[in-house]
Amino acid sequence: MIASRPGQVSAARSALSRGDLQSTQRFAARLLAHDPGDAEGHFLFGIAESSAGRIQAGIRHVGQAVALDPQGEYRAQLAKLLTLVRRDGDAAETLREAEQAPPADALSRDTMGCVYARLGDHAAALPHFAEAVRLEPRNAEYRYNLAATLNFLGRTDEAEAALEALIALAPGDARAHHLLAGLRRQTPERNHVEQLGRALAATRVGPARLLLGHALAKEPEAIGQPAEALDRLCAANAEHRRTLPYDFARDAALFDAIEEGWPKLAQAPATDAPTEAPIFVIGMPRTGTTLVDRILSSHPEVESAGELQAMPLAVKQVAGTRTPTVMDPETIGAAAGRDMGGIGRDYLSRARHHRRDTAPRFTDKVPGNFHYTGFIARALPAARIVCLRRNPMDTVLSNFRNLFAVSSRYYDYSYDLLDIAAYYARFDRLMALWRKALPGRLIEVRYEDLIADQEGETRRLLAHCGLEWSDRCLSFHTNDAPVSTPSAAQVRRPIYGDSVARWKRHVEVLEPVRRFFEQAGIDLD
Repeated sequence: MIASRPGQVSAARSALSRGDLQSTQRFAARLLAHDPGDAEGHFLFGIAESSAGRIQAGIRHVGQAVALDPQGEYRAQLAKLLTLVRRDGDAAETLREAEQAPPADALSRDTMGCVYARLGDHAAALPHFAEAVRLEPRNAEYRYNLAATLNFLGRTDEAEAALEALIALAPGDARAHHLLAGLRRQTPERNHVEQLGRALAATRVGPARLLLGHALAKEPEAIGQPAEALDRLCAANAEHRRTLPYDFARDAALFDAIEEGWPKLAQAPATDAPTEAPIFVIGMPRTGTTLVDRILSSHPEVESAGELQAMPLAVKQVAGTRTPTVMDPETIGAAAGRDMGGIGRDYLSRARHHRRDTAPRFTDKVPGNFHYTGFIARALPAARIVCLRRNPMDTVLSNFRNLFAVSSRYYDYSYDLLDIAAYYARFDRLMALWRKALPGRLIEVRYEDLIADQEGETRRLLAHCGLEWSDRCLSFHTNDAPVSTPSAAQVRRPIYGDSVARWKRHVEVLEPVRRFFEQAGIDLD
């Protein structure tokens, strides 16, 4: 038996590093039995609890550790735990306090960077990721976080150098290969096709193969080999799709719940609904939502708050459902009859922690908020809603070509062309409902029209949002605000038309999709 306190702390730390949570907790419990005010005991006990999935218990113990000894390591981990339960304001405050005496270890600095990134403050995250890499240069995770943040901040050359260094250290790192492939336009003279092919051939793990497969599909497309690129993409997506228990009926049930809940939602009370006027940019993913967000946030009166989870969380909160997902039929149905004013106030409170400047207006660019359009309109009567539309065939192809959050079940539809087509058909039907139910609140912007007439569509967009004209909106590509979406590289260029009618390069492969839309009565022009 280890009797000394230093010995127990060392044993607990060693067990935690091995992932032995039971031993960690046992040693931490001994520390607390001897002294209930032992900060290290509370910290280690809390980390063990949270690592086992008991987040609230972890917060209590780590919070107690901070109260007893407000050191940087404890605060960094507390901030992380607070974001896991969506207490973003408390997490931000904890980070501010941690900055007074930043922790000295690499893990804590990386943790602080991750929390800042989760809060959308990539500029604040960068120095912490850089310090973590300095302290532990052989840690691939820390290097990836640094490279991704440099990319979000538009520092492409530095991001590329960081990724090349990471791949030299870990040649099979799939995330690094995937990010590098999309960082800049490849050329026949300068690409990574052979390197990616070797990495894929040596990889057997499913998620890594998916990342490498998508990376390997990106580069042939860029160097003029679209057919080969799509073949590789089809193989990668099909391999991953076979591992998923996905059935479109799951998504259909969600669309059904939204449509069926609208009459009840339309009549729900909206007590003291806020007068603030955020701008929601919605639509199917990969249809120009980031482009429109950049145009709007280039206006001197508008800030981009990024992709917030504030509306889904506000709806979930008022619904009071215990279901494991934020968005599901039960939650939509339960929330439809609640007071909309409360949702609006909760939304704004959550959004406030993601704002960085004093602009009077802000954008919330979560494409999937099209599910919540009814809640937005009722909970925030002054809000403006902009929905991006794109040719249905290009929408299907762009969703198929993009790799969304692999662990998120919301994007399981995106690995099969006909699944995406079925999803689009229900999206199209839902937008028809909102168009009829919410005249004047919603504007639909066609991606193709924006490409063809940037100034005309921008004027229409600003007028809908109640904004005066600003020439800065035409120079959106000079906006130096961070971009943390797959379109980060594209929106740093002036408007271009390379992606319009891309689907016509792959007519044969997409023929089943065309027939599906034809039978569904969806206009393809």
